[in-house]
Amino acid sequence: MFNEDDLIPISALSHACYCERRYALVHLEHEWEENQFTAEGQALHERVDVEHHESRRLFRQEYGMAVRSLEQGLIGKCDLVELWYTDGGGVNRVSPVEFKRGREKESDVDRIQLCAQALCLEKMLDIAVESGQLYYLQEHRRVDVSLDKDIRDKTQALIERIIRIREMGKTPVAEYEKRKCDKCSLVDICMPKNSGAASKKVDRFIQNQLRLIKNGEGKNEEAS
Repeated sequence: MFNEDDLIPISALSHACYCERRYALVHLEHEWEENQFTAEGQALHERVDVEHHESRRLFRQEYGMAVRSLEQGLIGKCDLVELWYTDGGGVNRVSPVEFKRGREKESDVDRIQLCAQALCLEKMLDIAVESGQLYYLQEHRRVDVSLDKDIRDKTQALIERIIRIREMGKTPVAEYEKRKCDKCSLVDICMPKNSGAASKKVDRFIQNQLRLIKNGEGKNEEAS
C-alpha cells in the first residue's frame, strides 16, 4: 500500500517507457521543455477534457476522469472512460479510452499507459477491465487493446523500475538514439550526444584517481 505522497503519475510511465533518463529529468529534476509534439498533444488533451459527457440509460461517458490506486501506487486522469450499466444500476463493463495525437506505435508505451489507467479503474470500481481503446488523431480511428497478462506484467515491471530509480535518486546516464532523442523535447537539456560520454569519462577519471590513491597508500605503508 502506497502513501498519497508516493503515488506515481500515470504520465510518468509513458516517460519512463520512452526513456528512463527522460523520466528522471521530468519527475526527479523537474525539467520540461515544449516542442511541436508535446504542444499538440497538450492541446488535444485539453480539447478532450472540455467535451460534453454523454449519458444514456445504460451507458455513460466520463471525460477527464481522475483515477488512482493506492495498491498499485498510481494516480492520474483518463481522457475518457466509457461505462455500461445493468438494469439494476450496477457497473457491468468499463473501458478506458486514451487519445493520442500521432499514429499507432510499435512500442508498448501507449498500451502501458492505458493498462495503468485500467489498473486504477479496477480498484476504484471493483470490476475487471479486460480491454480499452487508443484513439489516434492522425488516423482518425480507435484501436482496441486487450489488457492481457503480457501487458499487465510489462506495466507492473515498469512501475517497479520507476520506484527503483526514484529510490536511487539518480538520473540515468544518457544513451543517444537518433530515432528517439532527436524528437524529444528535452534534447537540449539532456544533451545525449555529450552527457553520456562525458559522464563515463568522469567515472573513469574518478576510478583512476581512487586506484592511484590506494596504490600510494599501499607503498607508504610498505615504506614505513
